[in-house]
Amino acid sequence: MPLALRAAIRLAIVAATVVVGVAACDAKPASPASSGTHAPRQVTVVGSGKVQGTPDTLTVSASMEATAPDITAALNQTSQRQQAVITALGGAGVDKKDISTSQVSLQPQYNIDGSTISGYRASNSIEVKIRKIDTASNILSLIANTGGEATRINSINYSIEDDSQLVKDARTRAFNDAKDRADQYAQLSGLTLGKVISISETTGATPPPTPMPMPRAAMAEAVPLEPGQQTVGFSVTVVWELT
Repeated sequence: MPLALRAAIRLAIVAATVVVGVAACDAKPASPASSGTHAPRQVTVVGSGKVQGTPDTLTVSASMEATAPDITAALNQTSQRQQAVITALGGAGVDKKDISTSQVSLQPQYNIDGSTISGYRASNSIEVKIRKIDTASNILSLIANTGGEATRINSINYSIEDDSQLVKDARTRAFNDAKDRADQYAQLSGLTLGKVISISETTGATPPPTPMPMPRAAMAEAVPLEPGQQTVGFSVTVVWELT
């Protein structure tokens, strides 16, 4: 074969190889859409549920305050009066474990122009948990009468000692409410409700109105108290698959 012909054949083979390589580089992978997969259809709903229960515990925050010319006298007066209150509460059937000191404070008092200290005000605060609700009015009067003019009723708060069953009932109502909503959306869209994908919840309790603290003079007799109702509520967010 002539030398010129052999050289022409080699050039033709090299050119064909280059064309094939370029074509291979230009090829694109199949897009995910061509694989036939689709994101699952879902519906997200929020359900709520509430139940009410009667409080069975009352927590009272009470302080004894005294003002005296010196620190020792102020602290001693509040300590003596608070100890008298604690002793009286024990005699009335309040368990010692339900009485706890919440705060002790001591502050200087200044004369009218604020230039010098004229005395000291001491305060000794306790929290009393009353488990027998029907005795709460008498207990408040006992605190006020025993502490005398030094008594300060800071607050009273009703609560439910064991609300576990109320919580379960509220949670059930919230989930059922969410499922009813999801079923409706599924029907409206011409689909059916599938498996649950996720659940998240928030909870909250609404305490009953708390009576305002009254001056000591108005608390010499039994104080009228009503526990009212306490609401335990749940809000649940559920995601279902639609099929």
